[in-house]
Amino acid sequence: MFNPDKLYVEFREGVTATEPIIHRRYTLTHSDITAELFLTIGLSFAWDKIGPMRDEVLGEWTKIRGSYVYNVYLDVDGQSDQTVAAIRNDIFRRELPLALKAIRYGDRRFFISHPELNNSPIIVYFKSQYPELNKVENWVTFAEYTNL
Repeated sequence: MFNPDKLYVEFREGVTATEPIIHRRYTLTHSDITAELFLTIGLSFAWDKIGPMRDEVLGEWTKIRGSYVYNVYLDVDGQSDQTVAAIRNDIFRRELPLALKAIRYGDRRFFISHPELNNSPIIVYFKSQYPELNKVENWVTFAEYTNL
C-alpha cells in the first residue's frame, strides 16, 4: 500500500511544482530496506539516483497529435537472464499501480494546476530484449491512481 509519509520528492532546476508539462521527467526509486520512495522531478531523468538493480520507474510527458500522454519506461531485463527478467517483469506489474499513485501524489500540485492531465493516457514501455517481455501497454489514466 502507498504510504505518503514514506515518499520524498525533489524538484530539480528548471522545474517548479506546476511547470512545465513538456520535458517534465520523473525518476522514482525506492529503498528495499525502509520501503521509502524517492521521486525526482526534473528536465532530465535523475540518472545519478539510479542503482545497479535498475528497478526504477521513469516517466515523462509528451504531446502526440495535440494531446498529452504520460510515458513510463521500465527496464525489465536489468542485468539478468531471461528467467530473472520474467520475475522482474512480474514485480514491475505488481508494483506499478503503487508507483503511479506515488507519482500522482508527489506531483499533486502539478495535477491541480493541469487537471486535464488526470485523463491523459498512461503508456507503459516494458523494455526487454526478450520478445515475450518487450511490450507497450495502456495503463489507463492518472484518475485511476488518485485515491490513497
